[in-house]
Amino acid sequence: MTGYLRPATLDEAVAALAAGPRTPIAGGTDIYPARIVATPDEDLLDLTAIAALRGITADAAGWRFGAATTWTDVIEAALPPLFDGLKAAAREVGGVQIQNAGTLGGNLCNASPAADGAPNWLALDAEIELASAAGTRLLPVRDFLLGNRRTARRPDEILTAIRVPRPESRARGVFLKLGARRYLVISIVSVAAAAQFEADGRIASARIAVGACSPVPVRLPALESRLAGRHADPALVEPADLAPIAPIDDVRGTAAYRRDAALTLVRRALAELAR
Repeated sequence: MTGYLRPATLDEAVAALAAGPRTPIAGGTDIYPARIVATPDEDLLDLTAIAALRGITADAAGWRFGAATTWTDVIEAALPPLFDGLKAAAREVGGVQIQNAGTLGGNLCNASPAADGAPNWLALDAEIELASAAGTRLLPVRDFLLGNRRTARRPDEILTAIRVPRPESRARGVFLKLGARRYLVISIVSVAAAAQFEADGRIASARIAVGACSPVPVRLPALESRLAGRHADPALVEPADLAPIAPIDDVRGTAAYRRDAALTLVRRALAELAR
């Protein structure tokens, strides 16, 4: 590290990025472990002093999660059942120390294929808010995540918030994760689902995303379409619904195991939505 800057306002932060390349950090829970063996020659932009980047607000259009909001903030927030999946994921992100420091924006910008937050944002139909000296732009999460450790954030931009639209009817979210042990584990497979329900309990619309089985989390559009107008029945899930995923063999599991586990978790997620 050759330079360190800790601005107090967003204007100062975007001006610093406009002046030259810097690596934004917030909780630092991903950036510091990655630099134990080798420390790149880089200037750091510490965003932790910018109060405007932290917090959860709501209005008629939906919810806005500041990028520096921590996982503990999510756990402790009074949020409707739509965010039950996001809260469940927040409890799975490392231990309490990581949850206290790690941020929503950092988790997305790190762009790990196994990140527990990302499938939930897909299921919530979220948008990313990006700010630069030139202004602010919005980008769907599905377009922000490009691959393993790759995003659509430009070098002069800061991820400032994640926006979630308000559903038109009663809604609920769920998140399920398979790992080699119960706690402090990277996902082998994860599934996030969110659904809006009609008055009679049938699904008005659903979004289901699978994580840790592709370079980025992916939605299951064929299944989502088939669920509309039906009750959340696990029997509706077919192996062909998992066609969008692209699992690999690695030390945590084989591609075949991941595909089979994903099918099971999607069915369990529907069973959870049916409760």
